[in-house]
Amino acid sequence: MCDRFGCTHLPDFKSMDFSRRKFMRTAALSTLVMAVGPGMMSGVAHAADSTIKTTYGNGFCNLNYFLTNALQLAKPDGVTLEFASTPTFADQVTFLGTGQVDAGLMPYTSFMALFDAGAPVKIVAGGGIEGCVIVAQPGLDSAEKLKGKTLGTFQLDTLEVLPYDWLKKHGVSYKDVNVRYMGSVPEGVEAFKAGALDWICTIEPYGTALTNDVKGAVMLSDGTDIYGKGYTDCVLAVRTDLLTQNPTAIKALIKGMFKAQLMAETDPSGVLDKLVGSYYKTSRENATIAMTRQPSVVDARNQTQFILDRTDSLVEMGYIKKKPTRDAIDWTLLEQVIAENQDTYSKLKYKSA
Repeated sequence: MCDRFGCTHLPDFKSMDFSRRKFMRTAALSTLVMAVGPGMMSGVAHAADSTIKTTYGNGFCNLNYFLTNALQLAKPDGVTLEFASTPTFADQVTFLGTGQVDAGLMPYTSFMALFDAGAPVKIVAGGGIEGCVIVAQPGLDSAEKLKGKTLGTFQLDTLEVLPYDWLKKHGVSYKDVNVRYMGSVPEGVEAFKAGALDWICTIEPYGTALTNDVKGAVMLSDGTDIYGKGYTDCVLAVRTDLLTQNPTAIKALIKGMFKAQLMAETDPSGVLDKLVGSYYKTSRENATIAMTRQPSVVDARNQTQFILDRTDSLVEMGYIKKKPTRDAIDWTLLEQVIAENQDTYSKLKYKSA
């Protein structure tokens, strides 16, 4: 494809052994133990105490997830949500595929690569809508001007697929730009501020922060010009062994996320009080703007075909060999939670029905 340089590349999923037993023998386990402290890895990930261990992202698509973790909103139903810190974006994906965690809030593009490689995973709920942003340095206000320029993005992320699709729409080949893969969103933001990147595809609240903090920065796209209003970004993916062995725990998690979404929609200021500084390293002003630009939405059923269609780009980019079928997505437990919690669901602003 194009010349790439930078720090973090995803592993070769096709060569991985996705079984938990095999993974427990790998050196990466010690990284997890050091990251989250002792005690987390006792037994398999979904232990008898119904602790769901999970990875997460950085953007406002994670807001419901963050709030569920901060307030332990699934705890009344007997489930603790426990976050596993990961050194890089690539590790977030790998941890789920190799069984270090039970679940992950991740870009659907990353999920599709795991699924294509044979990882035992399913999409069970949504994360957030919109909020993927392309920002360029002052004066770089067209696709043509980006030829030969350096893009900062994340491999196999929706944040790589969006600039690919955006350039394609504007008649510029992805091969005509340099791509630098970043290890984390904050790293990419700082690189852009320092002038090390000519343009970047990032997530809210960081897209808002860059356009506000870098004088003359140009917002080239917020994704709606390519995908339309309400396009999804991240999804909640779980391992199929948890799906079959402890569906009640997943339902409790989804229920907690619905509670979080209602809180975010009815008391946004109070929610930001809980999350800005601890979960979002940005100013309160930027977070307030970003929250409106990337709502966190649990019910992503109306995005089913959108998710499947986006895999066309993944095939073109060489990341997957064939498009996944509809069985990559399972809304069964989501629909059960909706049916059992109509009082909460009926009050939501963003939903599929």
